[in-house]
Amino acid sequence: MASLEIVIPRLGESVIEVTITKWLKNEGEKVEAEEALVEIATDKVDSEIVSTASGTLSKKLFQPGDIVAVGKAFAIIDAAGGAIDEHPVKAVPEPIAAAGKTESKAKPGNVVIDEGEAVRAAADEGSSGSRYYSPLVRSIAQQEGLTFKELDNIPGTGKEDRLTKQDILEYLSKRGSGVVPAEKAMPGPAKLQPAAPVFTKGEDRIVEMDRVRQLIANHMVKSVQTSPHVTSFIEVDMQNIVGWREKNKDGFQKKYGEKLTFTPIFVEAIAKAVRDFPMVNVSVDGTKIIVHSKVNVGVAVALPSNNLIVPVVRDAGSMNLLGITRAVNDLANRARSNKLVPDEISGGTVSLTNLGSFGTIMGTPIINQPQSAIVAVGAIKKRPVVLETEQGDVIAIRPVMICSITFDHRVIDGALGGQFLNRLSQYLEQFDNTQTI
Repeated sequence: MASLEIVIPRLGESVIEVTITKWLKNEGEKVEAEEALVEIATDKVDSEIVSTASGTLSKKLFQPGDIVAVGKAFAIIDAAGGAIDEHPVKAVPEPIAAAGKTESKAKPGNVVIDEGEAVRAAADEGSSGSRYYSPLVRSIAQQEGLTFKELDNIPGTGKEDRLTKQDILEYLSKRGSGVVPAEKAMPGPAKLQPAAPVFTKGEDRIVEMDRVRQLIANHMVKSVQTSPHVTSFIEVDMQNIVGWREKNKDGFQKKYGEKLTFTPIFVEAIAKAVRDFPMVNVSVDGTKIIVHSKVNVGVAVALPSNNLIVPVVRDAGSMNLLGITRAVNDLANRARSNKLVPDEISGGTVSLTNLGSFGTIMGTPIINQPQSAIVAVGAIKKRPVVLETEQGDVIAIRPVMICSITFDHRVIDGALGGQFLNRLSQYLEQFDNTQTI
């Protein structure tokens, strides 16, 4: 029986290592090709890694909390078929400090994260100087305002006393109760704190934020602290779009096996409006404005866990409505089943949130940094409206939607925001209801 190494696949340009969080198979258990083996975490997203062959899981090379570099083996499968393995299985690798890099020697009082890069300040003297912290642990530490000196003193339960996510969360629960003294915070996102003292009664229920909710919370706080938010609104007559979708949704489902929703139409209209007003498709870097060449639309997706994720439809401006529809459906389905890779939730240049999915008629969303604008669409409601005709004004019942844009007032003024929003409404109201898809 052939022994095959299963390696950590490439998960995106910015991901060089992952943290093993949970094994989904036990040693000796049968595994099918494309069946999930393990859950992993990066700084951007949690996901699963599947087996590339059918057989039996003969060896776990790492345990939960261990760090594994992209491209390195994390499991050994005795593959079905009995073929001879011409490449003997390598010895179990030691824990990886950083993918593709050797661990550098640090002077006392320094911790090396990347080769040759000491990140400990001189004030943090007295620590061992040889402990490595995973991206996940570093991210939690930054969010919670922990110093490296504090991290050095936390007992680790991972391989070779590595600090795991559970270790740091347990420490934080004690630290928050005053058992462990807090020290000077390391640079990073502001720690979330209540605006006023919080009092609980015996019947109140305390729920610990999961990792994704903590990331969302800090990302939202940082966005508001970074950008002065301004929101503009406009009403959109959705008569053409509603009628066209109603006429085509059943045929689309039969032809492509997918639902035809309003979201791809919104994404297409945003891409067209950005083409007309490219200064909405920007990011701020100090005193520089980066004007993005492609329109990468992030689409907010609500998850079964009540968390939120924003996968990105890349280069939406080069796609037709069918292509956008397929991309949106694919990303949304894989987001809800935790199948996205980190690159699929990064690189957005403008975002869309569909508040109408839950009956909300309007909203003022928070900008998804480092973007400068986010479009929100509300529920489509039938209302009496005044229509101008050749015979004079008349009152008619029309499906109306309130659309808004929240923008970064550092680089987008009210005039540009209003012009963009008006153009977006024109593309929606003038939608070609004779087209086929």
